[in-house]
Amino acid sequence: MSRHWKIWSIVAIGALALVIGGPWVYIHVIKSDAPPPLALSPTTAAPSDPSGSNGTGSVAGDSAWTVTHDSVVGYRVQEVLFGQTANAVGRTDAITGTMTFDRATVTEASFTVDMTTVTSDEARRDEQFNGRIMETSVYPTATFTLTHSIDLGTLPDPNTDITASATGDLTLHGATKTVTFDVQGRSTGSQVEIAGSIPITFADWGIANPSFGPVTTEDNGVLEFSIVFVPA
Repeated sequence: MSRHWKIWSIVAIGALALVIGGPWVYIHVIKSDAPPPLALSPTTAAPSDPSGSNGTGSVAGDSAWTVTHDSVVGYRVQEVLFGQTANAVGRTDAITGTMTFDRATVTEASFTVDMTTVTSDEARRDEQFNGRIMETSVYPTATFTLTHSIDLGTLPDPNTDITASATGDLTLHGATKTVTFDVQGRSTGSQVEIAGSIPITFADWGIANPSFGPVTTEDNGVLEFSIVFVPA
């Protein structure tokens, strides 16, 4: 009996080690680190309009700008696997949209994201995302429309980062809500870049909690964006 008890104790300890240590090894050794949050790119000064006038590429005056394929939108959600925490990140560059300036005021902005193209580093997570969580076959796009103009006061110098508050209607998983969030921006003269994030509480948008199997998540996540524009 004593020998059998020792054998079963060793087996139990080994199983416990696999349950606890396996996820730790996977998350901290095997699995690649999640990419950092989306933000403005490192400053690389592109040639700007030295006159600061209404020339091509300047945001001064009346000007329209369109989204480029250098833009990225995605999600970030904290996952817990047997007590080990990691960030789940999914992203896409399938974004269209425009932004319009009237001198130092952003008067219009609207964006559409193809949610069916969002991918992460885990195929099973993507299946859950497209299926029961975001139901992309039913709600294939997400949109944002600016509803309040953004008055910058004066146009910032080229390659100068600024922060402003944006308010608009966000449509996600078929639900539309008004959101207000900070956005960082920069103009190089030849392009405009904005970046930021919007907190999302899943239940507010009718989104199923992403938890599945041994993976649990919080009841909220973050919608991240880094959007690059060129003159339309």
